[in-house]
Amino acid sequence: MRNILMAGTLGVFLVQVAGCPNMMTEGTSPGAKFTTSMGEFVVKLELEKAPVSVGNFIQYAKAGHYDGTIFHRVVPAFMIQGGGYTPDMNLKEARANILNESGNGLSNVRGTIAMARGEDPDSARAQFFINVADNKQLDSTLNTPGYTVFGQVTRGMDVVDSIAAVPTRDEIGFSNLPMEPVIIQTVELIEVPDGTSELTPYGEQTVEQQQYQAMLFLRETAVSLLQFALMPH
Repeated sequence: MRNILMAGTLGVFLVQVAGCPNMMTEGTSPGAKFTTSMGEFVVKLELEKAPVSVGNFIQYAKAGHYDGTIFHRVVPAFMIQGGGYTPDMNLKEARANILNESGNGLSNVRGTIAMARGEDPDSARAQFFINVADNKQLDSTLNTPGYTVFGQVTRGMDVVDSIAAVPTRDEIGFSNLPMEPVIIQTVELIEVPDGTSELTPYGEQTVEQQQYQAMLFLRETAVSLLQFALMPH
């Protein structure tokens, strides 16, 4: 299954370049402003470390996919998840799955945004979650892929915390569903000044961890080049 999914990786790489501003202002990075029914927050996107995930997110944002969706899973002291369902609990149509990039050196610490997925590591599509606590148990290990971090909240973490504190209920097919819908009204792509916050990297890495991350990078690069070579010209 992973080999099949990799066939779409190159396309995401190419589109992500078109999806980002052609010329970023010096000293800034791509970002997104979330306007919700409970306030605004801003996320800085880590394009260099998570190019597939960021490119994927940018495509959905530019298409307006997230506008009018809800945070459908809210777990205090853990995370808030959204980007897939409308307030009437209809799942929005999403594009193909993307490649897991959890070996990129970024950790699921408080304030980071990561791709939601199923049991298959390469099953992420449109949905994402924001960590409201340090959740390093979601990081990749030498033997197990984790959940891909692709950005960090740089402003409005108090809004994220407020969302994480709303009353929730369980119903058929859903757990930790807010009693009152928390709506993502718009997601606007913006430029975020560098240095406003820094992603927390993994701690001191062993040689084995460094080799593992290098292997992931080389493998994914090789697959992308192969797919490009096989594309009709």
